[in-house]
Amino acid sequence: MRKLKQVILQVTVFALFGAFVGVFANYPEYRHHDPQMALIKLNFSHAGETKEECRRLTQEELERLAPNMRRPLDCPRERVPLLVEIRLDDAIIFNESLPPSGLARDGTSTVSRRFTVSPGRHVLQALLRDSRGNTGFDYERTAEIDLRPGQNFVIDFNGEAGGFIFLL
Repeated sequence: MRKLKQVILQVTVFALFGAFVGVFANYPEYRHHDPQMALIKLNFSHAGETKEECRRLTQEELERLAPNMRRPLDCPRERVPLLVEIRLDDAIIFNESLPPSGLARDGTSTVSRRFTVSPGRHVLQALLRDSRGNTGFDYERTAEIDLRPGQNFVIDFNGEAGGFIFLL
């Protein structure tokens, strides 16, 4: 008899726990963004140029180095920060200098941002500078986009493929 009560109590507790998990797995409903708005996502990693060019070591500098460390070129690893600017209908919605990652500041610069915008037709312009220059941009892409409510629009970047990639 005692064993039967224990089994019934265990089944009841497990059923209540299952109901609790089931209810809170579906309610309250979570929305990532307003379904009446569109979303533009900027998401990529890219490494800029090295901050300084490689230089050839002189014979005296080579002789001062240990034999196993003698290499003809000295190439610093540090990279320049990326300058990224996103414009929507001639309004700047993102403008940041992205520092390189890593202890020696020699890794990629990474950005991941979301922008909630009104649906409809927009002119989107993406600009990036990854060189040592102080003016202008190295990559630029402009497109007219038509966003629907609830749509996700992604801005990616691949330097080898020519620059910015717009994904619907």
